[in-house]
Amino acid sequence: MKASEVMTRRVVSVRPEATVGDAVRLMLDNHISGLPVIDANGQLVGIVTEGDFLRRAETGTQRKRSRWLDLLVGPRTLAEDYVHAHGRKVEDVMTPDPATIAEEATLEEVVRLMERRRIKRLPVVRGNSVVGIVSRANLMHALASLEHTAPAGAKSDTAIREQILAELDKQTWAPVALIDVVVHDGVVELWGTITEANQGDALRVCAENIDGVKQVVNHLTWIEPVSGMILSSPEEDRTRTKH
Repeated sequence: MKASEVMTRRVVSVRPEATVGDAVRLMLDNHISGLPVIDANGQLVGIVTEGDFLRRAETGTQRKRSRWLDLLVGPRTLAEDYVHAHGRKVEDVMTPDPATIAEEATLEEVVRLMERRRIKRLPVVRGNSVVGIVSRANLMHALASLEHTAPAGAKSDTAIREQILAELDKQTWAPVALIDVVVHDGVVELWGTITEANQGDALRVCAENIDGVKQVVNHLTWIEPVSGMILSSPEEDRTRTKH
């Protein structure tokens, strides 16, 4: 999927010369937690979010440091903190030059940029114009819609087993040579040996994600690779029905 397929198209924005109160009221009235800041020429110049209002003089939450820490931080940072806590205009508190994405960006690119920049929303631009916003909520909505779309896949036990094994062949964590998969009437039984407990969970999830699987039964034996000690055995089978 692409950014254009999940983005919010109705963009609520604010001017840089607007007051902090204006921005707060816009967020509350529209039930959003961030606003792109767009100037009189239609150019994106920043973004302002709820986080920008956490350290405010009005609420007594401005950043307070000890004298010795003030000396370490230096006048530049102290001055920036003062403007952020006391500034009356959006341009005083916004994050300038925000990260943006194009409409054709994939969701993988969107998530990678969010993680790298540690942000929760990205303006979507076409040329110099903001045409949408992609937030974490949009990604959640996309996930919810995809969950209701059943993946195409064969229903026979043989095809299910082949799909599971093919998927495991792609995974570097999977001890393929130590694992056997048996499928009967849509019930997957996992047999063999694992050396990490998380491998068992990953094998189960892999099987559950194959279309046609009704249930996954775990017969795996977990052996500590250094000592050779058996940490769990087939007698401790766990069965999970796929919902």
